[in-house]
Amino acid sequence: MSDTTHFGFREVEEKQKAKLVAEVFTSVASKYDVMNDVMSAGMHRLWKRHFVSQARIQPGFRILDLAGGTGDITKLMAEQVGDSGHVVLSDINAAMLAHGRDRMLDEAPFGRISVAQVNAEALPFAARSFDLVTIAFGLRNVTDKAKALREMHRVLKIGAKVMVLEFSELRIQALKPLYDLYSFKILPRMGQLIAGDAASYQYLAESIRRHPNQEELASTLRESGFENVQVHNLFGGMVAIHTGYSV
Repeated sequence: MSDTTHFGFREVEEKQKAKLVAEVFTSVASKYDVMNDVMSAGMHRLWKRHFVSQARIQPGFRILDLAGGTGDITKLMAEQVGDSGHVVLSDINAAMLAHGRDRMLDEAPFGRISVAQVNAEALPFAARSFDLVTIAFGLRNVTDKAKALREMHRVLKIGAKVMVLEFSELRIQALKPLYDLYSFKILPRMGQLIAGDAASYQYLAESIRRHPNQEELASTLRESGFENVQVHNLFGGMVAIHTGYSV
């Protein structure tokens, strides 16, 4: 019997999930930034800026930005690494990466960024080669999260940090009914109106609910080899930053 995993609220064969996720992001790539602004009322930009500010980036850092999509996080980090540093913008999805690459050519500091299409579960980089690994709003789409986290641990230098920015479990009980209404009724309709794709945004809402909560993800980080794991909730836990250090 084939191993299964979740794709939103559906159970699918593990080998199918990457293909299904790829179809979602290929569909929404051209409207991805616009939809992020609309569905978060621009808050995603504040979350990402805060995320990067917590990275404590130093000039000369070599950074891997996984699931970097259209390059929001990469651009912010490239501004801080200096001419001696470097950021690898990576994503498994070619359509998302193409948008990010084109944007970086127009907006980012020249020579500080390279682009790589990679699978987070099998990174094509040498061990101990990065000072920081980030993944923002992408881990929930990975089929085997623990395997991906072990790969992040492998490519980080000793004492270097991983940072995960992801939707998590809302901790304000009174807001949960409103959050559910927005996620499952309003968001798909917005997706249809703006991106012409309600199903992909239905999946995105479902994927958030199926993602491990704060404590579960922290536990997986520790099991993947990271130490001094910390969790910082944003917006009442709707979004959380997880950090851990390679040893």
